[in-house]
Amino acid sequence: MHSYRPAPLLEALGVCSEDEQLYRALLARPESTATSLAMSVDWPANRVGRHLKSLLSLGLASRTPGRPARYVPAVPDAAVELLALRKQAAIVEARLGAAALTAEFRQPDAFTVIRGAEAIAQRFYQAQQCAQDEVLVVDRLPYAVFAARGVTYRTIYDMASLSEPGDLAAARSSGCCRMLRDVPLKLVIVDRRTALLPTGPDVVVELGPSSLLNALLRLFDLLWREASPLTPSLSEGPLTADDQQLLSLAAAGLTDQAIARRLGVAQRTVERRMQRILRALDATTRFQAGLRAGQQGLLV
Repeated sequence: MHSYRPAPLLEALGVCSEDEQLYRALLARPESTATSLAMSVDWPANRVGRHLKSLLSLGLASRTPGRPARYVPAVPDAAVELLALRKQAAIVEARLGAAALTAEFRQPDAFTVIRGAEAIAQRFYQAQQCAQDEVLVVDRLPYAVFAARGVTYRTIYDMASLSEPGDLAAARSSGCCRMLRDVPLKLVIVDRRTALLPTGPDVVVELGPSSLLNALLRLFDLLWREASPLTPSLSEGPLTADDQQLLSLAAAGLTDQAIARRLGVAQRTVERRMQRILRALDATTRFQAGLRAGQQGLLV
């Protein structure tokens, strides 16, 4: 018959299973001597002595004065909290060490080349999951956005990749996004400190803080200003949300036929809605309508 042994609970905090077993025995028999503990757990004396020293160093037990020495277990709540704080401090120290190693590994304007589809997909996912504030994306199909919770995304999509109504809906679901004709490259920038730049089939260059990264940030800002919103903001005014969307597509240079295809409606519907937009804005041309809509804050 096998004796029952509880599952270890403290391994994640750096306590080995044997230390925990002896700690549990001490909780059951406070102020035990090493000899009585050895009898309780059926271990040789040297083994008990070794693990008692470990419990003392971990703060899970204390030793009373006098002879024979007796051992008192720490209150579990307080002991575990102390162990957790030590673990958190170790994690912070490791992160600081990683930053120092990264600085040694990546000199100014240096870069890392990542090869292979699997390694690239893993790095894109990892970089975005580690994001803390902001992710900037310039993309074509297939999309490389893995939205992380609590992080602001700004994405510029290639207009040619949004040829179907479903593509347009998928792009809008990725967060704050715009579209641009003939996107010049694919790019992901995380927290303005790390850039992932595809340079060929299954090849990505990763850049850290450098003059080249600064140039890519300026390029993104320029492209963002040039791109047209996919999801116009809803403002008080003469245009509905559908009107704002249609006008945004028209401002991006799409023809009525292309707009109809992307919205999944008939071309005559687009033409009729555009005429209503012109009347609502008291405009005679689409250019004038777009200009007035922008001045009224209807297109952002």
